[in-house]
Amino acid sequence: MSKSYKYSVLLPTYNESENLPLVVSMIVKAFESIEADFEIIVVDDGSPDGTQEVCKQLIKIYGSERLLLKPREKKLGLGTAYIHGLKFASGNFVFIMDADLSHHPKYIPEMIERQKTQDFDVVTGTRYSPKIPTCGVAGWPFKRKLISTTANYIATTLLNPKVSDLTGSYRLYKKEVLENIVQKVISKGYVFQMEIIARARKEGYTISEVGIEFVDRLFGESCFNTSEITGFLAGLVKLFFEL
Repeated sequence: MSKSYKYSVLLPTYNESENLPLVVSMIVKAFESIEADFEIIVVDDGSPDGTQEVCKQLIKIYGSERLLLKPREKKLGLGTAYIHGLKFASGNFVFIMDADLSHHPKYIPEMIERQKTQDFDVVTGTRYSPKIPTCGVAGWPFKRKLISTTANYIATTLLNPKVSDLTGSYRLYKKEVLENIVQKVISKGYVFQMEIIARARKEGYTISEVGIEFVDRLFGESCFNTSEITGFLAGLVKLFFEL
């Protein structure tokens, strides 16, 4: 008898009322295409644009066993949103991805298949692997691409996690692995994602990569700004000395 697998998708949201119906629909189709059991957990940080109301309507369509809303009162940060959502995950695997469609759900089946090939603990999507010509970034201006690739280069040089895209955030984890790592995480914001991978490598967990094309959001505004860059650099230096 084959082992039963269930996948929990954590979707942190803030002002994603326009994107949420699209991304939920595409996630559902991706899992249904491989007949996999799944749930989607939306962690909304008090969005003023009606994201929670949209999610409640989607629950009526897809059912409360498939789509769960676990909101928080205000914007408390990306890392803590994942930790909050993880408390409600009933799957034995956890997907972490953005809700703005920059992470296309079409890669879900490929990431699942890659995990099964050698029972990997983590499968991460990469935008920057020189070994995978189909990966990359679309829709970003040159300046943002330069900042992103530079940030990724600095992070991988300092932390040496042996993955090509340390700053990415489209990943599949064994649930027990993610639960173990987040208990030790000290970082917040975007550095949170880097620390998880760095700690996973340090503790000997197996990691594989799948090439993805990152696409800029369809609706809404990105939270990428100067303060985020400053926070990233400060967090990275702190993490370098901690690990």
